[in-house]
Amino acid sequence: MADRRILDLPTAMLRERLAGGAMRAIELTEAVVARVECLGAATTGFAWFDAGFARRQAASLDQFRGRGRALGPLHGLAVAVDDTIDTAWIPTERGFAPLQGRVPEKESAIVERLRCAGAMVAGKTRVAELGVGDFRRDDENWGSPSATPDGAAVAVATGVVPLSVGLDGRSALVGSAALAGVTGYRPSFGAISRRGALDLVPSLSAPCVFAPNVAGVALLAEALFGFDAADPATALAPHPRLLDHAGSAPPVVPTLAFVRTPWWDCAGTEMQEAFDELIVALGERCFEAPLPHIFADGRILAERVMLAEMAKNLTGIRQRHPAALSPMLSDMLAEGDAVLARDYLAALDWRTVLYAGLEAVLERCDAIVTPAATGPSRDGEGTEDATAFNALWAFLGVPSVSLPLLETPDGLPMGVQLVGRRGDDARLLRTAQWLETSFQQEMQG
Repeated sequence: MADRRILDLPTAMLRERLAGGAMRAIELTEAVVARVECLGAATTGFAWFDAGFARRQAASLDQFRGRGRALGPLHGLAVAVDDTIDTAWIPTERGFAPLQGRVPEKESAIVERLRCAGAMVAGKTRVAELGVGDFRRDDENWGSPSATPDGAAVAVATGVVPLSVGLDGRSALVGSAALAGVTGYRPSFGAISRRGALDLVPSLSAPCVFAPNVAGVALLAEALFGFDAADPATALAPHPRLLDHAGSAPPVVPTLAFVRTPWWDCAGTEMQEAFDELIVALGERCFEAPLPHIFADGRILAERVMLAEMAKNLTGIRQRHPAALSPMLSDMLAEGDAVLARDYLAALDWRTVLYAGLEAVLERCDAIVTPAATGPSRDGEGTEDATAFNALWAFLGVPSVSLPLLETPDGLPMGVQLVGRRGDDARLLRTAQWLETSFQQEMQG
């Protein structure tokens, strides 16, 4: 019988055991299968899961190792992939009923790199309608994106996989990690190729990775980073050593800038009170940095770009399946149709102006600290301000990471978000690791 407790081990320990031969890939896979069968695929965030396919992958990886071949950095680790990312010969239905039964013939760049790194693709996790609309089941609306964490975050939160990856098309996945109580990392724009994924907002969207801790997201992201000629957002650059940087001690104690953002009033009372305590606890290591008033337009500009690009890129779907679109998504696309070309282009131009203002803050600190979401997810309640603390960072293409460091008095998770300079992902993850470790030491002390 499979020992499901294997999945409770830290990702770093799982990787070490798999790499050293103390554990076989099939052992970890059997633990994944046992936990999914115990909890149920829907509960664990999966839209598609095939135990037989998972076992065949694990057996192949063990055979590969048995021949003395070089092992990839993710050898044997189970990684869930969200259903907007193409997987060859595996259903990729994108949360949209008319695409039921769609099976791609080619792998996405993300899955190609996972396989090259030796990962076992555990299954496909649920996504909102076409990655941007409502979460629906059997054509019934069962929760808005703000109230229902993305399946990739849920898969890690329920402990069925140590790692997962999804495409963040609506600037909501870092907030989703906060709701689920896991670590979610959205790299700098263009760091990971989107080839073969449902990229409806090419000016803003980016893959996001999930893990229980900072070391886990650093390990997974490092395997996915890299140039791809098929994605113009990527660029030739030295490959980052994210895991090494995340595990290294900062040369000096990091300094954080607390940024309330112009949308601080959107945060619930529990979140505001928790952050008041956090800032007091950080003491001299943190200073408050208000953003200029002009940043108040940041969410409006981000939404303008998102809606216009969605409307353009979903033209074919709208023509073929107009009745299948949810009212929410239909309304969003109608808003996108109404965006004038001059307003769309002007919004893109504003990114340069706003980023220059943000750099003035980032030059004084190692990272910005701010909420990852407006508050906890309680009883399926949502809010129209779901991306209040995420949209600006996605719009500017800067890296951000949510850490599950806070919780409500009744035990619901609330995320602390760190934001770094564009392209300076290694430093951001090192700072995040420092903050995570500091919290753990204080709790143990």
